[in-house]
Amino acid sequence: MKRWHFLLVVGLGLGSLTWVSGARGDGATTAPATQPSGVEAADVAAPKLGKDGQLEHHFKMRHEQFLARRTAGTIGVLFLGDSITEGWGGGGKAVWEKYYVPLDAANFGIGGDKTQHVLWRIDNGELDGISPKLVVLLIGTNNIGYPAEEILKADEKIVQEIHDKLPQSKLLILGIFPRADKRAGSPVLMQAKIKEVNKGLATLDDGSKTRFLDVGNIFLDADGNIPHDIMKDSLHPTAQGYQIWADAMNPLLNEMLK
Repeated sequence: MKRWHFLLVVGLGLGSLTWVSGARGDGATTAPATQPSGVEAADVAAPKLGKDGQLEHHFKMRHEQFLARRTAGTIGVLFLGDSITEGWGGGGKAVWEKYYVPLDAANFGIGGDKTQHVLWRIDNGELDGISPKLVVLLIGTNNIGYPAEEILKADEKIVQEIHDKLPQSKLLILGIFPRADKRAGSPVLMQAKIKEVNKGLATLDDGSKTRFLDVGNIFLDADGNIPHDIMKDSLHPTAQGYQIWADAMNPLLNEMLK
């Protein structure tokens, strides 16, 4: 994989956007761990469609908001991801306003998004015409039913496309967070797969313009479990979860902004 000299942070919220009640914050669209790859390849851009075959309503609405945000003011830091990122506008709002609004941060997170959906969003203009100092990327948990190598391949493609679109930006790649929501499959198997993907993502760190950070352990107790006051559903951070996430991420994020 070619090393790029810019920073991308995916996972932050869209500063000018408010939390939308229709967000997939309850993880309803999360793929089960036993789900096969299916028709959609993880590394091939695809829109999220509703049962009527048209763009799913929340996906379409958020995408249109992001396109509008590009010309609504400076974007200093861009958070890109799924419901965990979108949640900066919900449970994480107070933390977002304290740390990231002053940085002109934007939240390009959409609940339920998989890697293929983020690729589609990039291909359909969300990164056009902007030049954030930093992009924070957090994506892949909704692809948990795919083989680890397919998730990693898709994440690598997203990184490549971010670099292509934003050659002056730095990139902060976040490791996929731990999860233990049993409806998505065996927590043990999920954790093993997440660790495998994160190990691959770590190799993209060039020590300069593209960095990798795995903060997963901060969400676990001494026994390796996820406390409910940190992730209420063992997947989405609570307000406390967003605070400890920020505390763990901010030192590197601020260093990259210098």
